[in-house]
Amino acid sequence: MHTDLDSDAEWVARLLRESDTAVALTGAGMSTASGIPDFRGEDGIWNTEFDPQSFHRSRFVNDPASFWRDRLRLHERMFPEGVGPNPGHDALAALESHGVLDAVVTQNTDGLHREAGSEQVVELHGNAADVVCESCGERFDADWALDQVRDGEVPPTCEACDGVVKPDVVLFGERLPKVAYTKAQQLADEADVFLALGSSLTVHPAAGLAGQAAEDGSLVVVNFDETHYDDEAARVVRTDLTEFLPAVESRF
Repeated sequence: MHTDLDSDAEWVARLLRESDTAVALTGAGMSTASGIPDFRGEDGIWNTEFDPQSFHRSRFVNDPASFWRDRLRLHERMFPEGVGPNPGHDALAALESHGVLDAVVTQNTDGLHREAGSEQVVELHGNAADVVCESCGERFDADWALDQVRDGEVPPTCEACDGVVKPDVVLFGERLPKVAYTKAQQLADEADVFLALGSSLTVHPAAGLAGQAAEDGSLVVVNFDETHYDDEAARVVRTDLTEFLPAVESRF
């Protein structure tokens, strides 16, 4: 494990310069500096504020009105006023523009990578900014649906067919989107540098991407806490992503 910011940043920058395919996998720790709460940590909101089963597929199907009331509470907790990309997001977007980072695969649903300017983004768990009709597939802005809930119109229904709409995120009990996960697997296979950033690497199947990368020695873990793949990583760095990633990017 390494903790010296300059030497770690220089080492990762050198890897990126020499790589053919570099990929970043980001988790909740990527966005906590933006004001978005952690989910699974000791003080994460799944342990302190919300029951994860409230956001299970079966609850959405059986009681969509109650599901949406809780979804509104969760959304307002996740996205306090002023949330936006932090220096870590900005640095990843810049690394892509420099041509040394090929893609970001994210477990987050906050959309902050795209907002920061990253173009090659694979959103494994969807995007909280959208909702989709369960009946006809029509898509809408999530703010529209949340306003419906605030006005007491629950569950929000599709303007095209009157079907119930669902947040365009992966609920508990749902599979990852096939297209997104297949693309992520392909990137993990191709990567000769795979940066796991701000993820506990406990949520499968997404965490398994780190295992794929570790098989050929390409895994680098940057996270405050221990992860399940630390022992398999080529290097483990314990540091603040909002300092570390700009330090890496400044070397280009």
